[in-house]
Amino acid sequence: MASAAEVPKGKGVAQPAQGAASGIPASYLGALIAGALGALGGFALLLALLNNTGNLPPPAFSNSLCVDEKLNFLRERPVYAPDLLVVGSSVAWRHVDSSVFKAQSLATQPLNAGFCGLHANQSAYVANWLLDREPTIRQVVMVVDPIDFAGCWRVPDAVFNRQDADAYVYGQVSPWAYYLRYFDPRSLLRNSLTVKDQRANLIEWDPLVFSRFGDGPLEPQGDRGLFYGKPEALDAGCFKALAGLAGRLESEGRKLLVVSTPLHPDWKSTYDPDGSFVRGFDRRLEQALAGTDGRYWNADREWSAPEDGFVDAIHLRWSAAQQFSLALASQLQVDDRDKVD
Repeated sequence: MASAAEVPKGKGVAQPAQGAASGIPASYLGALIAGALGALGGFALLLALLNNTGNLPPPAFSNSLCVDEKLNFLRERPVYAPDLLVVGSSVAWRHVDSSVFKAQSLATQPLNAGFCGLHANQSAYVANWLLDREPTIRQVVMVVDPIDFAGCWRVPDAVFNRQDADAYVYGQVSPWAYYLRYFDPRSLLRNSLTVKDQRANLIEWDPLVFSRFGDGPLEPQGDRGLFYGKPEALDAGCFKALAGLAGRLESEGRKLLVVSTPLHPDWKSTYDPDGSFVRGFDRRLEQALAGTDGRYWNADREWSAPEDGFVDAIHLRWSAAQQFSLALASQLQVDDRDKVD
């Protein structure tokens, strides 16, 4: 076969017209570039408008507004040199009043890094991220419920990209590029309709309000019944993630207290009438911590929530969460006494 060099110019192969090597008219390319620049400019104007009116959601690192808003909190209101870290899902975020730990001298700088909607493997991912970033942390408290320990196989450990979160939270990199990188117009517009009211605590069932330590108070007027139905089967992968976190903390000489949050008595009587599901959950938590210094406090069994303390099957209203936090502080005092002994 003849090579391209063997074909005489002007014979056999038509030469492309100068300026149109790709076959695309220059006018079309110009219009395409102008359109792209116009769209980019329009997007920038939209972001500026939303920002100026207080309706701009955070960049969609996870595409979950409450997760992304927690990252925004960590960026805008950092807790410097934390020594006690709270992790978990919404029951960690909503059930812990970290000011109690400071008031009782159990921590000088507690940080509540509970993120809503996380499975146990994702909570372990967040914990490992912050442990890598914050060497001052000496005590970790993980508040859990059975729902956190089901379905870990369905979700990735990495609820967000660590490198981007590092740059955004700790590097204080400009957020604007992340709006492009994680561009989702439907999510952006949907969240822009509610985020201002959520930040102002005007949406009682979904507020995005944080204490100085990252806690998320929830105090609706009423309740929403049990809300959660029959639990899924527990997932071994969730407990494996907890065991990995417990092993890491022991190797680094840091303490771990795992706390099972109180569950609504009506939920247990309806969906676990013989108690076998909850007993199995307790047993597997204890097995995950076996061989480590991690300790388990079964608050569901050992602490009684006020009669009107639940807003659904697993969540406490803030007034009850503050009482729960006092009981949790007593458990941390036990750890402190053991450390002294």
